Amino acid sequence: MRVILHVDLDAFFPSVEVREHPELKDKPVIVGADPKEGTGRGVVSSASYEARKFGIRSAMPISRAWKLCPKGVYLRPHFDLYIPASNSIMRILKSHADKFEQGGIDEAYLDISNRVKDFDDAREFARKLMQEVLAKESLTCSIGVAPNKMLAKIGSNFKKPYGLTVIREADAKDFLSPLEVGKIPGVGPKTESRLKELKIETIGDLAAINPELLNRLFGVWGSRLHEYANGIDYSDVIEEYETKSIGREVTFEKDVDDQGQILAVLDELAQEIHEELVDNGFRFKTITVKIRYEHFDTYTRARSLSFPTNDLDILRNNAKRLIDAFLRGNRKVRLIGLRVSTLIHRSQTNRP
Repeated sequence: MRVILHVDLDAFFPSVEVREHPELKDKPVIVGADPKEGTGRGVVSSASYEARKFGIRSAMPISRAWKLCPKGVYLRPHFDLYIPASNSIMRILKSHADKFEQGGIDEAYLDISNRVKDFDDAREFARKLMQEVLAKESLTCSIGVAPNKMLAKIGSNFKKPYGLTVIREADAKDFLSPLEVGKIPGVGPKTESRLKELKIETIGDLAAINPELLNRLFGVWGSRLHEYANGIDYSDVIEEYETKSIGREVTFEKDVDDQGQILAVLDELAQEIHEELVDNGFRFKTITVKIRYEHFDTYTRARSLSFPTNDLDILRNNAKRLIDAFLRGNRKVRLIGLRVSTLIHRSQTNRP
């Protein structure tokens, strides 16, 4: 019996801001670019649940967020707050796992197969974990409990905030069947649109489709889609003991061809990565940019420096040079990403 938890911190950036500034409680808090009274560029990084009631979502242009909620509290990201909070919570989670895999600053998978006897026991285990995080860090999380990672991730997003969802293997297909296909991890707007053209609206519809058709349409991803729709996922919780890279990416709410907007967002990604580098004592040597166009064609370009650095201007300038070749022409952009790798910790060098 495999028992996997997916722990997802609720509206993490805004929640940390509210924890540090209690006067923000119950207010719509939007973390991201400076809105500049509706004329700012860039996007929303995260929004509190109060802000989401106005229709504000991650990756939404900040100018649109301002129009939806001009009286919201708009804050620039404070990674000097978020990273220590994340690290503290991840230490708590890791101490309760047979195997632990951090999926990002605000999410993680735990394999607890050897710590519980059944799924009723796992429910109580997860409930106590939620309570411990709240008691020690004053932050809430939602947890999905399932026999595999894919189901656990869907479960953690099923009831939010501070929700707990248990999906047993025998119940998986019935649980998934009525959900929209977009709930499957990795199914973005383009894939969802192509599926809906085939009258595949729900995960149940997808499960009933001949997998050979999906293979012809999506290649290897088609086989994986069919497995996911039937509640099947064989991937393991993979432990990594060493930070190998630091990256960020943003999916635009609508495909864009405004180079100014794209470069402004790239600058923000560089700023966020730089703050995480400094807070964790890393320098980098390799810079990689990623771009995904409107029809889902995805490309990357990388450059390695001759020396390790954590200089923000070097990161920004090289990122802009790397992405420049991708912005020639009139192709609309769906996603951009920035990553640094070949990391060297300050403990490995005598430089200050």
